[in-house]
Amino acid sequence: MSASGGTRAIVAALSANLAIAASKFAAFAFSGSSSMLAEGVHSLADSGNQFLLLIGGKKAQREATPQHPFGYGRERYIYAFLVSIVLFSVGGMFAIYEGYEKVSHPHALENWYWPVGVLIFAMLAEGFSFRTAINESKELRGALSWSQFIRRAKAPELPVVLLEDFGALIGLVLALGGVGLSLLTGDGVWDGVGTICIGVLLVCIALVLAAETKSLLLGEAAGLDVIRKIEAATVDGAAVTRIIHMRTLHLGPEELLVAAKIAVRHDDTAAEVATAIDAAEDRIRAAVPIARVIYLEPDIYSEAEAAKGPDPAATPGGPNPHVGGH
Repeated sequence: MSASGGTRAIVAALSANLAIAASKFAAFAFSGSSSMLAEGVHSLADSGNQFLLLIGGKKAQREATPQHPFGYGRERYIYAFLVSIVLFSVGGMFAIYEGYEKVSHPHALENWYWPVGVLIFAMLAEGFSFRTAINESKELRGALSWSQFIRRAKAPELPVVLLEDFGALIGLVLALGGVGLSLLTGDGVWDGVGTICIGVLLVCIALVLAAETKSLLLGEAAGLDVIRKIEAATVDGAAVTRIIHMRTLHLGPEELLVAAKIAVRHDDTAAEVATAIDAAEDRIRAAVPIARVIYLEPDIYSEAEAAKGPDPAATPGGPNPHVGGH
């Protein structure tokens, strides 16, 4: 669902940005507004970003290979990180440079109705794209606030499109303010100031995207609600009495790795333990369908060992805050 929803939002954003970019470049050609040039480059960069997200989504669907046994799900994270780089360099830094040039060498706007008309059109188009992204995100967002959704979402496409569209709308307001002040005062410096503000905004959004996608690239655990479902599904109280420790890792937005040491009864036979592990895996997959790679190691629970606390050397990454120690 998240993949299809993300694709719809990306296509809507791509269609809007291509039309907006063409109109902004036309407005720049007729008016000489640096805000229009910066916004045109911004929309062009956004269009390229949407292409990158579509490419990442396609590449992530490749089958696992012996060299990449866990598949290519993280391709989506890599391409989302590239988006942040493009937004920072092509969008943000170019706009700051262009704004600086305009402030240093201001000139009056020509044919002011071109940038104003294009900005109004762009606001409508970006509003449509933003509304589509919001609608596609609602079910995945659940009870989370929008900031929490941006931080916690495992599928990068919707947060990227949401931030891009939000930034685009704010940028359009800044561009309209710069153009408006230039017209009211007759001083082209304000157009440059608006352009610099657009650049700073894009750089800030790019840094947020980079931080979030870096976390996904490093490897994030499942959310607390998913971890609780896995814990509840794993322990049946009969064959599997508890989880000694557990690790989860997103191999991609819709693929989760689960590795756990589980406690079984000391007098169970090897066949009974194997049956218990198979049953636990079935329960986990039923509760959390994205848990596609599951490794369960049986052990005998020791209260004396548990009282010593978790052993970081035995569980790489340090103690799991959600599960008791061995």
